[in-house]
Amino acid sequence: MVYGLMSKRKRPPAGRNRPIRPATVSGSPSGTSSDSGTGPYWIYGTHAVLAALDNPARRCQRLVATRAEADRLDTVPAVARRGIGIEVAERHEIERWLTPGAVHQGLALLTDPLDEPGLEAALPAPETPSVVMVLDQVTDPRNVGAALRAAAAFGARAVIMQSRHAPPETGALAKAASGALEVVPLVRVTNLSRALKELQDGGFWCLGLAGQADGSLVEADLSGHVALVLGSEGSGLRRLTIETCDQVARIPITGNVESLNLATAAAVALYEWARRKL
Repeated sequence: MVYGLMSKRKRPPAGRNRPIRPATVSGSPSGTSSDSGTGPYWIYGTHAVLAALDNPARRCQRLVATRAEADRLDTVPAVARRGIGIEVAERHEIERWLTPGAVHQGLALLTDPLDEPGLEAALPAPETPSVVMVLDQVTDPRNVGAALRAAAAFGARAVIMQSRHAPPETGALAKAASGALEVVPLVRVTNLSRALKELQDGGFWCLGLAGQADGSLVEADLSGHVALVLGSEGSGLRRLTIETCDQVARIPITGNVESLNLATAAAVALYEWARRKL
């Protein structure tokens, strides 16, 4: 198993960008469940709801708010464009529709899941260096949402994860993403190793992050188009994922902790990529 910075593949020439074959993705489910990934669900919280309303790709069904929030929404252009009525409800009534402990801030939106894009959504413009994030068996929806937020902050083209062993689109994920779910494509693929190879064929350099790697992120190749590959907080990257990556590096940690959580690691790696482009 290779954890160091020794590359197993030559860096592709700048601008190389062969077409990516559309990946097999699961379709948008339908049904009536509220937060299970099998049908319409509730998005809650101010940032998540307003971003969803502003996304023309969103199919919205009901908008529920407390009286104070409803008065404020009357002046929001996205609500007027939607032509959606605002149902006024008490806080405890809204809570009955949501998962226990959901922090809704007096606002909830019943919506269909977004249509899932194919892997071609990650394709960059050949002349512009770009970055995507790949998540290997990350199952916590809040971690995925926070990773999406980091991806949006640093201009990543997409977040890619598996169809299985990954959370569906839910209110918890949308809340953690704080609006990023509406602007960063969340791509689901059947086989992650195959998707990495297709990214490589499309001109991406696949850099895995693993705490046991010998080399540091500071020394890693982040030129051109880069796919940052991160694993779950518990088990990290799987062996086959590591073997498929072009390079593996660790984030240097000098304090008295063993590792960073997923969202923090994603933000650090994305910042390092963005810093080199300045």
